[in-house]
Amino acid sequence: MEVVIVKDAKAGGELIAGAVADLLARKPDALLGVATGSTPLPIYDALIAKVQAGSVDASRARICQLDEYVGLPAGHPESYRATVLRQVVEPLGLPAEQFMGPDGSAEDVQAACTAYDAALAEAGGVDLQILGIGTDGHIGFNEPCSSLASRTRIKTLTEQTRVDNARFFDDDIEQVPHHVITQGIGTILDARHLVLLATGEGKAEAVAQTVEGPVASLVPASALQLHPHATVVVDEAAASKLKLAEYFRHAYDNKPAWQGI
Repeated sequence: MEVVIVKDAKAGGELIAGAVADLLARKPDALLGVATGSTPLPIYDALIAKVQAGSVDASRARICQLDEYVGLPAGHPESYRATVLRQVVEPLGLPAEQFMGPDGSAEDVQAACTAYDAALAEAGGVDLQILGIGTDGHIGFNEPCSSLASRTRIKTLTEQTRVDNARFFDDDIEQVPHHVITQGIGTILDARHLVLLATGEGKAEAVAQTVEGPVASLVPASALQLHPHATVVVDEAAASKLKLAEYFRHAYDNKPAWQGI
């Protein structure tokens, strides 16, 4: 696992967007896994700016969702399908057929989970998966004590996650669904490169447990320690509880230019 400490969220977004740009230069039709929420927005803003400036060609890129609410009506503005289309797919100018996600409104939700897991494999697998992290260490919607071998499945959200997400629903927790479809931790670990962005002091404890703590289902993001190519990008506030912060800075400052992230 590589840990990169940056000045702020904007710098983290620029760094990760650069990695996506490098990936697209090598593999124009790469499958990019995207997360939702406020944390990854600087990544998407930086990538969109590069595309609009003509320095990156994303025309053949494919986009896939990490997770989706269960039970929201089709087209609901806070569904993750609508969010990803609005924040990533449409600004990049990509056609709908280059986007894939699970069906949270399906009558048979379990079948939709199985179908999405299979679709990711049939698409050749995710080349780079962008991740955020919850204050309790969850990734995707894999809440604490999720199986580290889990596949795409239905999960029940914790009340803390519902409270955290209520800001997207007019601060009304009653509007936040109780259930979601999420790529499982095992599914996430299938991606060739995992990039987690965390910003703010509120994520500091989860980051420390993820990076320096034991691999444990209680902190689902700690499973990134098992991945051969995982990058954790954190701002100064989110890095504030890392015991090895100075080493991480030293390692990155002395990293060979050809290595990338």
